[in-house]
Amino acid sequence: MMFKQLSNKGAKITQSIVLIILLLTGISTMPAFALIKSFKKAADGVTFTLDKGLMKVLIRKDDIIEVKYTIFDAFETKSSLVVNNKWLQHPVYQVADGKAEVVITTAKLKVRVNKATNAITYTDLKGNVITGEDSDNKSMTPATIAGISTYNVTTQFTSPTDEALFGLGCHPLDSMSINYKGRNQDLAIKYLTGAIPVMLSTKGYGLMWDNYSASNFYGAEADNTKFKYVSESGKQVDYFFFYGPGFDHIIDLYRTATGKAPMFGKWAYGLFQSQDRYLSEDEILTVKDNYRNNHIPVDVIVQDWYYWDPLPIGSHVMKPERYPHPQKLVDALHQANIHAMISIWPVFGKGTPNYDALDKMGGLTDITWDNVVTHTFDTYYDAHNPKARELYWDQARDSLIKRYGWDAWWIDQCEPDNGALLDARRQSNFSIGKGIDYFNTYSLQHTKGVYEGWRRDIPGKRAFFLVRQSFAGEQRNASTLWSSDIECTFHDFKDQVPQGINACTSGIPYWTSDIGGYHYHWKPADWSQPDKRELFTRWFQFGTFCPIFRIHGKGERAIFSKNWDENTRSILLNFDKLRYRLMPYIYSLAGRVTNDNYTIMRSLAFDYRGDAKVYGIPDQYMFGPAFMVNPVTEQLYTSSDADKKAKARQVYLPAASKWYNFWTGELLDGGQTISAAAPIEIMPLYVKAGSIIPMGPDVEYATEKPNSNIELRIYPGADASFKFYEDENDNYNYEKGQSATFTLNWNDKTHKLSISDTKGHFPGQLKSRTFNVVLVKGAHGSDVALTAKADKVVKYSGKAVAVIL
Repeated sequence: MMFKQLSNKGAKITQSIVLIILLLTGISTMPAFALIKSFKKAADGVTFTLDKGLMKVLIRKDDIIEVKYTIFDAFETKSSLVVNNKWLQHPVYQVADGKAEVVITTAKLKVRVNKATNAITYTDLKGNVITGEDSDNKSMTPATIAGISTYNVTTQFTSPTDEALFGLGCHPLDSMSINYKGRNQDLAIKYLTGAIPVMLSTKGYGLMWDNYSASNFYGAEADNTKFKYVSESGKQVDYFFFYGPGFDHIIDLYRTATGKAPMFGKWAYGLFQSQDRYLSEDEILTVKDNYRNNHIPVDVIVQDWYYWDPLPIGSHVMKPERYPHPQKLVDALHQANIHAMISIWPVFGKGTPNYDALDKMGGLTDITWDNVVTHTFDTYYDAHNPKARELYWDQARDSLIKRYGWDAWWIDQCEPDNGALLDARRQSNFSIGKGIDYFNTYSLQHTKGVYEGWRRDIPGKRAFFLVRQSFAGEQRNASTLWSSDIECTFHDFKDQVPQGINACTSGIPYWTSDIGGYHYHWKPADWSQPDKRELFTRWFQFGTFCPIFRIHGKGERAIFSKNWDENTRSILLNFDKLRYRLMPYIYSLAGRVTNDNYTIMRSLAFDYRGDAKVYGIPDQYMFGPAFMVNPVTEQLYTSSDADKKAKARQVYLPAASKWYNFWTGELLDGGQTISAAAPIEIMPLYVKAGSIIPMGPDVEYATEKPNSNIELRIYPGADASFKFYEDENDNYNYEKGQSATFTLNWNDKTHKLSISDTKGHFPGQLKSRTFNVVLVKGAHGSDVALTAKADKVVKYSGKAVAVIL
């Protein structure tokens, strides 16, 4: 009791000291609101002169607002690395000067600026609040980090209790949480930690912070009534506000600001076969033969790192003793209708001509990587230096890419990673400025260089880059983000599902993971063991419904592998065939990604934003407009208590739709949580009533057969529409208008299927095709295989046609 009394007495003394300090410091302890003294309207927006600095509200579009704030006398004049829209057209807007606020009105928004605090509130035209900055809103605080004098820059927003927040990139080791409301996130890019400064809210808006330093998101401020974004270094606050209210429109606006995602070749939507690592051209050719001779669908085989061994990294040489005929190797893959991808790093060992050339022109950084293979400290080139990017591309082009005709480039290790030495990264001098202000954009600038070089020097072949890190804007550089070197465990698999969802919600449309995981305690997993077979099977099922479908990691795990028993192999083959049967659906969605800024791997909030029950679900998502995907991430068969586990998983069916079980055709009501059967041979898949899914024939590679015979599955119960897209499959003529679309419409009340006129033309376009129309009902039209008997056969020659079913 005496101890407790003393403790209370000590606490009172402490409180008194704090109170005295507060009284002495007075107003300096209060929020330092910046008052608006005056404002000036210009064509592009309104500039506010504050008693402490400047603020500018830029009207980029009727529904895109950029806000800049600084304590200095002028804003930075450097161009954004992320935003490539030049904003040459300025929308019409009005400004009204009120007693307490300035109101800026566009055709879609009202931007209300508080004169006393400069806090901005965004409302719709009826005055309904979309979101608002907190009264303690935008700030710049002096800081010394790694010996560098700088400013922390902060924005803070109010956040109602029923708001859900998504995006912020891919964080492979993160927990199962999907919603950032109420939690924090580190946004400093490093090994196994990503950052994309884009966030979407169920209140109908998106935010993007245009800052490239290490940052943090705090999602539970003031008892979970606020959130804030803090960047460790900057000379101004700079963020974009996007008004949806739908998620699709928010992503459309984000890509309007930062660039469209180009089309990949059709082959890139098929299966990638990769392994760490193939050691010779003979091994790669054996893999090719095993896939083709066993008639297993595949489109890409990958040569991973250290094909240059024992030469230093960055030599860009395929060691002749193991790869005596690089050109013949690539040619042999092409002759088998398989594309070839190769790993090339942004890191250089000393003693190579490439290192020396970059060093001589000032194109190297002082950031080094402790090479896990050679234990040398190898050097990153300066991807922020335009001349270094050009030389880097020239070296890779002439040594490997164009020289031998590789089709795709695996861009590994582009954080840049230097282990725990983050201060050394901060202190590094890039050509553009200090690392502290720029290292989050390393992969953005690296992919910019290789994409621009590819487009100029390899004009007839679409670029594809598999990248270990991504940042806002990187979608325009033909980049696919993969979730790095995760482990071969169910725990890591479980973590990947929400990370893929949030990466795509951040505006990056193409995401993938190493199916099966990359390593097991840094060694190959024993894939012949039952638990690893179960893990790989479940991960492969998930991978089938990711934007990019890719096997990779340590240990032999190709579908033909002897590690698989026949039951496992048959399951893998069934999902592989399903992926290829869905190629007309997937490629059409890819066309929408490029032309309409669409998102394929969709958080449930894209389509069911009004259903609060979806906000916290981390492991369900839509794959295009039709499929709801429900990965099985629990070890149901080979855990120690497997005999007690039901072979099922809980699935929430959103209330706004009815749902068909893809495997059985059973129709279920939405608005309920069900125990969905999940035997090892299936992953629960549900199709939204009111869907049209075009399915192609069985093929062994993406372009083996034209879309001349399509099984058109219609899932009745609501009206449906689907835009079918085609082009030449692999060149950039689509950018010149050489592509074609037609729209399939289903009227559920009249049971009428209408097919529009074809719009557009391209060389090799089909003049006629057959639709085998299947009205799904129970087992009829369910599962993977071709439906035995169509309900209607429709001949289509590009002119509008309608049929009643």
